[in-house]
Amino acid sequence: MTLSAPVLVRPATREDVSALGRMGAALVRFHHSLDPLRFFAVGDERGYGAFLAAELGRQGSVVLVAEARGEDGAAQVIGYTWGRLEERDWTLLLDACGVLHDIYVEPEARRLGAGRALCEGMIQRLSELGAPRVVLATASKNEAGQKLFASLGFRATMIEMTRERSSE
Repeated sequence: MTLSAPVLVRPATREDVSALGRMGAALVRFHHSLDPLRFFAVGDERGYGAFLAAELGRQGSVVLVAEARGEDGAAQVIGYTWGRLEERDWTLLLDACGVLHDIYVEPEARRLGAGRALCEGMIQRLSELGAPRVVLATASKNEAGQKLFASLGFRATMIEMTRERSSE
């Protein structure tokens, strides 16, 4: 399938829930493939779709999708991002902010600018909602994502470390 730029970013709707579920489950599988001890392996498209559908109506939550045109000229959802306003978190020592929780672009649609457009759209929307900053976490092995985020002005602030319980 051939997709073409420009990429349009818009708010997700109920009609997008199936695509959101499919892509959300793919994001979970991707993280699990990077570190199966750290990331769980639930690839439940309906469950993730239902979760994101609930976020569509939640105050302070933002779900955006990216669309591109296929060979037939029809718009296709090729990516999504989800973020929301979060209150001060004493556990993380993180003041109130916007958090970009998820971003995913279909493999065949990468290199069209969808990831950048989704990030920029999320940053803009969270800023409009009053977020003084936007924070995200990325897997340590996700070098492509880290390059994108750095090019958009994100800087590394924390390193998560994990230790499994010994079997002794």
